[in-house]
Amino acid sequence: MTLSGTEPETGDTLIRGEVRFDEPMSEHNSWRAGGSAERFFIPADLDDLRVFLKTQTKADDLLLWVGLGSNLLVRDGGIRGTVICTRHRLKGMNPVAPGRVAVEAGVPCAHVAKFCADQGLVGAEFLAGIPGTMGGALAMNAGAFGGETWDLVDRVTTVDSQGELQVRDPAHYQVGYRSVRGPTNEWFVGCELALQVGDVAVSRTKIKGLLARRNETQPTNMPSCGSVFRNPDGDFSARLIEASGLKGYTIGGAQVSEKHANFIVNTGKASAADIERLLRFVQAEVLRLQGVYLVPEVKIVGREPEEA
Repeated sequence: MTLSGTEPETGDTLIRGEVRFDEPMSEHNSWRAGGSAERFFIPADLDDLRVFLKTQTKADDLLLWVGLGSNLLVRDGGIRGTVICTRHRLKGMNPVAPGRVAVEAGVPCAHVAKFCADQGLVGAEFLAGIPGTMGGALAMNAGAFGGETWDLVDRVTTVDSQGELQVRDPAHYQVGYRSVRGPTNEWFVGCELALQVGDVAVSRTKIKGLLARRNETQPTNMPSCGSVFRNPDGDFSARLIEASGLKGYTIGGAQVSEKHANFIVNTGKASAADIERLLRFVQAEVLRLQGVYLVPEVKIVGREPEEA
């Protein structure tokens, strides 16, 4: 696997991946809700993605990148433009130097944690608690159990709307808590992680313990997006929501989890509108009762039904 790819042949416009139209986005996000995408592309690999961007998109096209869809709410009116889905694609991962692992954007974070442990490298165990792919983790500086993605990043590879690749180091980005700002109109397609050599057995045991803790404290058996709100400075969103008496509160098919108050779960037939209404209600109640404005972690995209 290489993060640089190979240069697409001149004049080669054959797309090897799959293009779909009016694709239900409820099948591509972890809330299992929302409308359809106008156009939906699943690339065969990185080179195929580059050809698609170069030949099948324009500079002003609306592009949404989706991996596991674990931090995404798609409104019921769907998405105008193109969704690029890297799930089960861009899945290369290999050691490239002592203490260095190259990972493509479509690899689930949990797989990265296990792979690094198997290589005798430590520091990536917390990735086992992030329910998304490496691309999404890079885009938002995802974290779990006290660790954050960009603490491990040595360099990243991006692609622009013309299919051109760039290799950048962290100095090109402003990275904060659940926030990453960098060059515009570029998307992460891979990275290299810098880790320390350690004990394989200890690392595996730590991952097992983190996963057990996650299963004990989070509603992993129900559709959700993971944590809905960022933690405010010096406090926890879950504590504030629970202190506001909102655990178990329901709107339509959406419910504030009774297991972890910073999760909104789909109890079976929630619409995206149910979920968003509940999210906004929780926001308003916590502000009213606790004086704290909760900032969503989840990315809300798409149109209301009347806009479709």
